[in-house]
Amino acid sequence: QVQLVESGGGLVQPGGSLRLSCAASGITFRLYNMAWYRQAPGKQRELVAIITSGGNSNYAESVKGRFAISRDNTWNTVDLQMTSLKPEDTAAYYCYAGSYVLEYWGKGTLVTVSS
Repeated sequence: QVQLVESGGGLVQPGGSLRLSCAASGITFRLYNMAWYRQAPGKQRELVAIITSGGNSNYAESVKGRFAISRDNTWNTVDLQMTSLKPEDTAAYYCYAGSYVLEYWGKGTLVTVSS
């Protein structure tokens, strides 16, 4: 059974930082591209950051220079370090695992940026 379990969400003030973590099980983690998506109320889900099975990463323009994605193939985790958070970063953040033929989603963790 495949599971992607996110953690680390919460309430943070503008300018603050949060670190999200996703623990994966039931997949050969090192073979999967891993990503974080987010969905704000009333908006479509959007890609935030992706890290390939080979370790290459890419980011949405809106988070470049503020967010960093990393993976640990020993512990089967993918993290998203978020800094200089803005109110517009408020959203549910979802962990994603994808291969050529399969994809899986976590249930999400809520990030609220507000004073």
